[in-house]
Amino acid sequence: MGFNCGIIGLPNSGKSTIFNALTQGGAQIASYPFCTIEPNRGIVPVYDERLIKLGEILDKKKPIPTRIEFVDVAGLVKGASKGEGLGNKFLGHIRNVDALIHVVRCFHDEDVTHVMGDLNPVRDIEVVNTELFLSDIEILERACDKLHKLAKAGDKKAEIQEDGLKQMIECLNKGEPLKNMDLTEELLVQIKEYGLITNKPVLYLANTDEESGKQGPDSRELYTRVKEYADKQNSELLTISGKIEEEIAELPKEEQQEYLEAMGLTYSGLWRLIEAAYKLLSLNTFYTITTDLQAWTVKEGTSAPKAAGKIHTDFEKGFIRADVVQYDDLVHAGSEHHAREKGYIRSEGKDYQIKDGDVIHFLFNV
Repeated sequence: MGFNCGIIGLPNSGKSTIFNALTQGGAQIASYPFCTIEPNRGIVPVYDERLIKLGEILDKKKPIPTRIEFVDVAGLVKGASKGEGLGNKFLGHIRNVDALIHVVRCFHDEDVTHVMGDLNPVRDIEVVNTELFLSDIEILERACDKLHKLAKAGDKKAEIQEDGLKQMIECLNKGEPLKNMDLTEELLVQIKEYGLITNKPVLYLANTDEESGKQGPDSRELYTRVKEYADKQNSELLTISGKIEEEIAELPKEEQQEYLEAMGLTYSGLWRLIEAAYKLLSLNTFYTITTDLQAWTVKEGTSAPKAAGKIHTDFEKGFIRADVVQYDDLVHAGSEHHAREKGYIRSEGKDYQIKDGDVIHFLFNV
């Protein structure tokens, strides 16, 4: 699995409800904190209209979608960075994810305990974020101690690295996540081993009540407050109703679209969430059609040989060239044969960077 998102938030914010709707994974849900102990993991096929269209044009009966993994960790509480609520263990579960989906409770429910006593989404966000900041500060301070000893022994490189980490600690102490810092490539490489959390992209997910689709006054007010906070953090925000999405996910596939249309919706909130996660991670999707029609996912800026290596390491080692046609051009041509006749298919070398919507034949020699 190439890319994953960690789902975080306070206990009883609706994380596991949303995870279950996403993955139909059957994560345990209860009205009390710490129902989730070990992280729940689920791999979700990504709905892709382009893949469906390519299947029709190329007469490929069972196109294979790309996938993304979601990791639902236990709710974080005040003091988590010091071990409260098994916090250190829970924080460790999200150190290796690519991005964070921060679920924020924006719904009233007397049957579901709020761990802070009342509904205040911005305060709830800050409780969780404070723990993430403190956890990163502790890791950076330990790293600084080691570098300081090396610097005192005359290691100039260690001295420079220590200064860089001190700037990061200063940023965190000001309440700014590391992702908002303009970190050098050297620093990014240096801190990769630390598993820092606040350097990851974040999508805030406002989990509203069943009236949220109508955006009642209370929902609008809560959404606005979370939106203002997300904007200050340079983060994205999406609204979803976990309960409604779970109800949709439990319906037979053929009834789901009818349900959505009855509500005046084209797509479920979960597909919007997956789409937002792809945008958050700066991902591109390309397609291979040599045998099966299959979608693949890579980071923006990935070279053609590296993309070929996603399919098989031999493809990268023996890469010769990539024959590429853009999705829109292939659809316009109506077939691969006509795309070649019209000159839409081009040959690209090792320096070519994969574009979203590329349809590719990789040529290689082992």
